[in-house]
Amino acid sequence: MRTFVCVCVCVCTSACVCARVSMVLHVSLFVCKCDEALASPLPHTAFTSSSVFTNGYAPGYAKLNRRGGAGGWSPLDSDHYQWLQVDLGSRKQVSAIATQGRYSSSDWTTRYRLLYSDTGRNWKPYHQDGNIWAFSGNSNSESSVRHELQQGIVARFLRLVPLDWSEEGRIGLRMELYGCSYCDEGVILHGEGQQGDYITLELHRAKLLLQINLGSNQYGSILGHTSVSSGSLLDDHHWHAVVIERFRRNVNFTLDTHTQHFRTNGEFDHLDLDYELSFGGMPYSGKPSGGGRKNFKGCMESINYNGDNITDLARRKKIDTSSFRNLTFSCMEAHSFPVFFNATSFLQLPGRANHNAASVGFQFRTWNPDGLLLFSNLGDGTLEVSLEGGQLAVHINASRSGGRSHYADMSSGSDLSDGQWHAVRLVAKENFAMLTIDGDEASAVRTSSPLSITTGEDKYVFQGGYFQQTPFPPLQRSFQGCMQAILLDDQPADLHAVEKGVAGAFENVSLDMCAIIDRCMPNHCEHGGRCKQTWDGFSCTCDGTGYTGATCHTSIYEPSCEAYKHLGRSSDTYWVDPDGSGPLGPFKVNCNMTEDKVWTTVMNNLPAQTTVMGSSRDRRTVLQVNYSASMDQVTAITTSAEHCEQHISYSCRTSRLLNTPEGTPYTWWVGRGSEKHFYWGGSGPGVQKCACGIDRNCTDPKYDCNCDADQKQWREDSGLLVYKDHLPVSQVAVGDTNRPGSEAKLTVGPLRCQGDGNYWNAASFTTPSSYLHFSTFQGETSADISFYFKTSAPYGVFLENLGNTDFIRLELKSPTVVSFSFDVGNGPVELQVHSATPLNDDQWHRVMAERNVKEAVLQLDLTYRASRPAPPQGHTRLELFSQLYVGAAGGQRGFLGCIRALRMNGVTLDLEERAKVTPGVKSGCQGHCTSYGVYCRNGGQCVERYNGYACDCTATAYDGPFCTREVGGFFEAGTLVRYNFLSEAAAAANRDAWSMAHPLSSQEVTLEQEEVAFSFSTSNAPAILMYVSSKTQDYLAVLLRQNGSLQVRYHLGGLREPFSIDVDQRNLANGQPHTFNMSRIDRSLDHYPPVTYTLPDASDTQLNQVKTLFLGKVYETGHVDPELIDRYNSPGFVGCLSRVQFNGVAPLKYALRTPPASYQGKLVESNCGASPLSIPPMSAATDPWHLDNTDAEFPFNEERVVPDGVNRNSAIIGGIIAVVIFTILCTLVFLIRYMFRHKGTYHTHEAKGAGAAGAEAGVGGESADTAIIGTDNPETIDESKKEWFI
Repeated sequence: MRTFVCVCVCVCTSACVCARVSMVLHVSLFVCKCDEALASPLPHTAFTSSSVFTNGYAPGYAKLNRRGGAGGWSPLDSDHYQWLQVDLGSRKQVSAIATQGRYSSSDWTTRYRLLYSDTGRNWKPYHQDGNIWAFSGNSNSESSVRHELQQGIVARFLRLVPLDWSEEGRIGLRMELYGCSYCDEGVILHGEGQQGDYITLELHRAKLLLQINLGSNQYGSILGHTSVSSGSLLDDHHWHAVVIERFRRNVNFTLDTHTQHFRTNGEFDHLDLDYELSFGGMPYSGKPSGGGRKNFKGCMESINYNGDNITDLARRKKIDTSSFRNLTFSCMEAHSFPVFFNATSFLQLPGRANHNAASVGFQFRTWNPDGLLLFSNLGDGTLEVSLEGGQLAVHINASRSGGRSHYADMSSGSDLSDGQWHAVRLVAKENFAMLTIDGDEASAVRTSSPLSITTGEDKYVFQGGYFQQTPFPPLQRSFQGCMQAILLDDQPADLHAVEKGVAGAFENVSLDMCAIIDRCMPNHCEHGGRCKQTWDGFSCTCDGTGYTGATCHTSIYEPSCEAYKHLGRSSDTYWVDPDGSGPLGPFKVNCNMTEDKVWTTVMNNLPAQTTVMGSSRDRRTVLQVNYSASMDQVTAITTSAEHCEQHISYSCRTSRLLNTPEGTPYTWWVGRGSEKHFYWGGSGPGVQKCACGIDRNCTDPKYDCNCDADQKQWREDSGLLVYKDHLPVSQVAVGDTNRPGSEAKLTVGPLRCQGDGNYWNAASFTTPSSYLHFSTFQGETSADISFYFKTSAPYGVFLENLGNTDFIRLELKSPTVVSFSFDVGNGPVELQVHSATPLNDDQWHRVMAERNVKEAVLQLDLTYRASRPAPPQGHTRLELFSQLYVGAAGGQRGFLGCIRALRMNGVTLDLEERAKVTPGVKSGCQGHCTSYGVYCRNGGQCVERYNGYACDCTATAYDGPFCTREVGGFFEAGTLVRYNFLSEAAAAANRDAWSMAHPLSSQEVTLEQEEVAFSFSTSNAPAILMYVSSKTQDYLAVLLRQNGSLQVRYHLGGLREPFSIDVDQRNLANGQPHTFNMSRIDRSLDHYPPVTYTLPDASDTQLNQVKTLFLGKVYETGHVDPELIDRYNSPGFVGCLSRVQFNGVAPLKYALRTPPASYQGKLVESNCGASPLSIPPMSAATDPWHLDNTDAEFPFNEERVVPDGVNRNSAIIGGIIAVVIFTILCTLVFLIRYMFRHKGTYHTHEAKGAGAAGAEAGVGGESADTAIIGTDNPETIDESKKEWFI
C-alpha cells in the first residue's frame, strides 16, 4: 500500500541529536533495471483512442510486433486531433518508447508527440532540450523505431498524438513503452538547532527553495546562510522527485534528474539540529528562522531521511503523532481543466445573451507581456480584456440611448507575464465596472463611467491568434499561454462539453493540458547573467557580469597581464580572468610591464607595520590577510606563473620570532593550502630560519633570526617568500608580545607573480600525421575553444572530437579560410570566416569559437566574425565519447605549424607536457617576433625567447618594454655629456659587443651622412645643445642663439666660414618641450618639420675623423670654433634633453646607464624634455581594460615601510650629521678658493687665430673657456665633390 502525506508532519528522530555530526541526506534511489515492457502485458481495455476506423483497427491492437485485428490502430480521420492512450494501471517509471506502423500496410506515423498524466486529465507534454519534443516515427510499416527518454517520465497515463503520417496511406500505429515500477522519493522538511543551524526546504512561487546554515559566529565575520533554488512551474499537479545529499559543506540538490552541486557558505562542516524535524510544515519555535512561512499544501510520498522511511513510520504510528495536524494518508486529485492557446488558436464559449450585466472570471499564465485574453461583442459595443506590458487592461466600448458611445478603460496588476497563475475577476453593469487581480482587494479598480451594458450574442471568445469576422475587431491579437477555472456570468464553463463538441467551438486549442515551458530553468545564462523569456525563447542580459555572448559565456577580459602586454598595453591596473569562461570571476590586479618581465601584483588589506601586542604561545594573535581576489582566483595566478614572491617583515623589540626551547616557533604563517609554515622571508621550506640565518649575518650568531636574540633594541627579520605553491600568505600567528616592553610590527607585502605559462604553452607539429590526444571534451550545452596558431601550410585540422553522430572540429580549410563545424544531432553545421590576407604567413593568429544553446560563433584575430543562431526546435546537447585530437586525426589533413594557449571551457591544455612524449610533436615554438616584433618601436630589436619575446632597446634612445619611454636628463649649469668615438680603450673593450649594435666604431670615423634626433626644453639661451668634434677642423653643432632661435652649423672643409642654417626663428627657450630631427646625405640637409637645405658646391661632403660628441657644453682638447666657445659655451645648457640619438648612438642614455659615454657635473635622469606622443594613447573612455585606481577596494601600500621605532631616531641623527659635514665642506672650499685665487698657471695650446677670432666676434677679452681649448695638428681634408641629398 502506497501512503501519502498531506499538509504537516512533525517527527522526533534520534538521527539529529544536539551534537556536531557529519551526515549525508539521501532521499532518492532508483536501483532496479528500468527497461521492462509495460504496454504489451496490458489488456485491450487499457488502450483507448480518440476514434477508430473500424473494429479491426481498435486501440487494443496497437501493441508492438503484434498482428491481431487489422495489424494495429488507425483512427477514423487522419488529422491532428487524434490520439492513442495507454493506462498503465499505476504510476510507472517510463524510460523509452518504440513505435511501428500498422502491419503489412501503407499506414504509419512519421512524427508524434507524447503526453502524460496521473489522472487521465490535465496532460503534460514531454520536454527535451528545453522544448516540447516531437519524436521521429516510422518510414514503413514493419521496422520499429525506439527512443530513449532523456528525461524519465513518472505517470500512469500516456497519450501519443500523431503530428505527421504516411503520404501513401493514413495514420497507423503500434507501440511499446519501457520502464519499471515507480520507486521515487521526495522530501520537504525543516530542522533547526540551538546554535543557529538550520535546514529548510520549501515551495516558493512554484520553485523549490533550499536554505541551509551550518553555523555563523556572533561577530558576523562568518556567515553560513546558503540559499539555492531549483525548478519552476512546480504547481502543475504533477509529481516531482527531490534528492538532497550533504557531506560536510558539499551538497547535491536534485529535482527531477536535474542536479545542482554547491558548497555551503561559512567554515563549519556539521549540521547541529534539535531532536525534532518537521515534514510538510514548520511548527512555531520562536526562532528567527521560522519567519512566518506557510505550511506545505499538497501531497508527499515515500519520505526518507537518512534511511528511515518517515511516511511508513507515520502511517504505522511508530513515531510520536501528538504534533500531527491535518494529516491524511491519501492524496486528493486535482479537478482543474486547463486550456492551452498557441498563436493560431481560439476558444468560443456560450454565455447569457441580452443581459444587462457581464461577469467574467478565469485564471491564466503566460510569459508574453502582451496578448488578447478575452473578446466579446456587446449589444452596442465590445468588451476586451488583454495583457499590455505585463498589466491587465480592460476596454469597454458601450453606447447609451441617443447613440452616443462611451468608453471605460481600466488596468491593474504588474508583471503578470511571470509564468505564474493569476486570477482575473471582471464585473460590468449599468454605470459601473470593477476589475480584481488575484483576489486582492488592493488591486481592485473601479469605474463609474456612464455605461449601458447589454450582452450581445451568447458567446465569449478567449483569444489566441485566430479571430472571426466581427464589426469591432480587437486591439490585441495573439495570446500564448494557459487558462483554467473559467467562469462566465457566474457559471463555470463546461469544457468537457466543448471537448465533445456539444457546446461552444475551438480551433488549434489543446484541452486539458498546459504546455507552458520555463526556458530559464535551468538557467542557461552563465556567470550571473539575467534570463528573460517569452513564450518562444529566452535572452540573457550580461551587463555588469564581465562576460559577453548569447549566454554570457565568454569573458571580455584577458587571462593575464602577459596577454595585455602583447596587446601593446602599458603598466596599469586591469581586470583579468585567468580561466576565461570557467567558474572564476574577473578581478583587478596591477600589471607592471618591465623591459623583460611582466609582473602581476595582487594587493592585500593588512596595513604596513601592523602593531601586535599581548600575544603568547598559548594565545597567539592571528592576523588575517585578505586579498583583492578570492583564494581560488589568486591560486589561478600562482599556478600559471613562472615565479611568485611575497615580502614579509617582522620588526621586534623583546619579541622572539621562530626560536623556542622545544623547536615549535613563536610565530608562523599560513599559506595557500591552509598549512602552517615555520620558515621566514629569505629562507625556504624545511628550514626554520630567517634570511640572516641563511646568510649567517644575524645579530647574535647563536640564533637564526635577528629577533630571536630577544634584545630591547628594535631589530628586523624580513625577506622574500618565493616558494609559489605556498603563496599567498593568508594568516600570520604571532606568539611572543605579552612580556613587559615586548612589541612587534608585522608587514605582509602584496603577492607579485611574473610570467604566464598558460599563455606561452605551445607545441610544434612537424609532420602531417602528428597529433596530441587528450580526454574527451565535455561541452554538452556550452563550449568555447580559443588558441593561437601560426603556419606556412595552406590547410590542416587544428582539433577534432567525435561522438556517435555528434562531432566538433576546427580547421584551416585554405590559406584564407578558418572553419568551425559541429553536429549536436540536428545535422552538420559549419561556420567559416574569410581573411583578407593569407593566414599561412608564419605569424600568430588567434581563433575563438563558441557553441551554446542559442548560437554558434567563430572569430579570427578579433577582426573577422561569423555566427549562426541555433534552431528553435531540436537537440542542444553535444555528446562526444572519443578522445580529443589536436592535429591530425581520423584521416583528416594534418596541421603543420605551432599551436599555443589552447583553452577549452576555461581549461588550458598542457600541450608542452604531452608533446614531450609524442613523436612528431615538439614542445614550445619559436618565431614570436614575426607576429609581435611590430610592438618594438623606435628601432628596438625583437629578441626571441622560449616563452615569448622581448624588445632590446640597447641601440635606441628609449627604454621600456616596447622601447617607447624616452630616456632624458636634466642638465644643471656646467653639466656636459661626452661620447668618445676614438677612445681606443673603449673600442678595445666594447668592439665585439658594440660593433654590431652601433654603426659607428673605431674604424668608421668619416661620415657622409648623419641622423640626429632629440627633444629639449629650456628657459636659458644661448647654449650648445649638441657638438660633434673631429681630429680635423670639421664639426657639427646644434645651437640655441641669444634670441632663443635654433641654428645648425656644419663645417666640413672647403669653406672659409661654417655653413649655418637658422632652423627656427621663434624663441624656443620658453620652457616648453621641442623636438629636433635632422638628416644629411652628402650635400642635402633635412629637418622636421620637412625643410631641405643644400650645402654650397665648394663644401666638402664628409665629416672627417669624428672624435667626440658633446651634449650641453664643450670641453675639448682639440680644435673648436672659438665663436662657439665665446658666445655659447658658458655657462652651458641648463634644462632637459631627451631621446638623444646620433646615427646608431644614444649618448645620453649611455651616460645615464653604462659606458662608453660619461658626464661631468650633475646629471639627473628625467623626462622633462620628452617630446609629445606622436600616437595618442587610448582614452579611458574607449579603453575597456583601463581602470581608475580610485576604485581600489583596500587601502593598499605595497612599499616596504621601515618600523617607526627603528627609523625615527636614526633619521634625526643622520640628518644632523649630514648638515654638520656639509657645513664643514663648504667652509673648506671657500678657504681654498680664497687662498689660491691669484696663483697657478694655465698651460694651453691656444690657436694662433683664437684671439683675433674672439675680437672679431666682439668678445671684449679672453674667456675662461677659450683658454683651455687646444688644437691638434690638422690633417689633410678630402676635397671630393658629391651631391647633398635630403
